[in-house]
Amino acid sequence: MTYQSDVTPLQRVLLRHARDAFLDPASVAAQWRGLGYLGPPDVDNACRESDRLGALLESMGVDVVWAPPTDTGLDSIYVRDAAVLCDGGNIRCRMGKEARAREPAALAATLSDLGVSQRGEVEAPGTLEGGDVTWLAPDWLAVGSGYRTNPRGIDRLRELVGDGVDVTVVPLPHWNGPGDVFHLMSVVSPLAEDLVLVYSPLLPVRFRELLLERGMGLVEVPGPEFGSMACNVLAVAPRVAVALEGNPETRRRMEAAGVDVRLYRGMEISVKGCGGPTCLTRPLERA
Repeated sequence: MTYQSDVTPLQRVLLRHARDAFLDPASVAAQWRGLGYLGPPDVDNACRESDRLGALLESMGVDVVWAPPTDTGLDSIYVRDAAVLCDGGNIRCRMGKEARAREPAALAATLSDLGVSQRGEVEAPGTLEGGDVTWLAPDWLAVGSGYRTNPRGIDRLRELVGDGVDVTVVPLPHWNGPGDVFHLMSVVSPLAEDLVLVYSPLLPVRFRELLLERGMGLVEVPGPEFGSMACNVLAVAPRVAVALEGNPETRRRMEAAGVDVRLYRGMEISVKGCGGPTCLTRPLERA
């Protein structure tokens, strides 16, 4: 088992059900604008979408573990962001989005209950969010430096993963500003150890060149589909991916590269909160 991969066969994954993050319509009504959602999620439909996403992953051979209810806000449905896992255990994040400040402690307690040891944590003034961190190989970690993850957080991440890991820092663009939901995994998602899905117009030139130098094939997301989270996909195994429905050209390009693409509907749990399948999942065990 390894935590230091985002592509090897996924065996166990943590999700938080919409009913346990959104709680009820009153909670949604009180929070969605302040959190920058595109619209208020419909709780009943969101619950159905959570059920179907869980069932899809189970049909692919993944053991789905549901995180307990929390009062830490709507964004707690995006369980990837509050923790980074390495083979030494859980690195407790410190969120760049202040409204999510209580999530890392709650998620750390859940992970501890599931047998994941605590490796360490990011402390102020450092910030680190899991959506900015992706394993490109067991000894190669990419981390985005931007509005959600800062240099102090990256320094602590580098310290905690240890000297055996090459940490590549990827400067992120201003794009739509500090209020936008923009992470590194908005523009790059691993599909296999030699294949990544990318949106090249927002990739730093040197990072894109580095991917190619290290033998990575690039599947390019077309411009018209970038805004609908086409670049955010979850690898369940090498060249087997779960993606949000509604990006047919990106799907065609992934399939042309030999990727088996499985789709889920996520209007309430993904589109309105701008969080794709990697955001909704925290892998717990990979082969």
